[in-house]
Amino acid sequence: MTTAKMVETTIPTLTTERLVLRPLDNADVPGFVEIWSDPEFTRYIGGRCDPDSVWHAMAGNIGCWALTGVGPWAVVERSTGSLVGRAGLWTEPGWPGVEAVWFIRRDRWGRGYAREAATAAIGWVFAQRPDLAEVVSVILPENTASVRVAERLGMTPQRLEFLHGEDHAIYTINRTDWAAVLPAQAVQNAH
Repeated sequence: MTTAKMVETTIPTLTTERLVLRPLDNADVPGFVEIWSDPEFTRYIGGRCDPDSVWHAMAGNIGCWALTGVGPWAVVERSTGSLVGRAGLWTEPGWPGVEAVWFIRRDRWGRGYAREAATAAIGWVFAQRPDLAEVVSVILPENTASVRVAERLGMTPQRLEFLHGEDHAIYTINRTDWAAVLPAQAVQNAH
């Protein structure tokens, strides 16, 4: 798709049982600064936590939507209305494919939010792109928590690739396996 076509695309909102995946907003900057200020949270993903850097990262995420038709969403906990992270999809030139990504704040780890958000994103992209053969996740091998999320999504390790200066494991799931592993859509409502 051309950039002109994608700029007109509206970023959808996805609702799951416990989460809302919605477009990023300027009002999210303080919440993301807080989330990215946790050194354990950023241990495997890096990133600066000052407001300017957070805003620029958010602009890049929105730019991913504009340039590729996919991107990350802000993840909000339905029961509290709290911003709990960012999750969704990512791709860029030279990337191994459309990637499912999840970044959930540490005080919400262990609740299944990463899997729930990624399930919604993967289901959405397979529904929107009938020609998409697979979804990938790019994970540092030592990030065992993210490896477990990928495995719970039905993804399997396929290869190592040197990306952004480090070796990353590439986990994948194809459309057929996705339908077999997780036949029920996690998305209750996309609008």
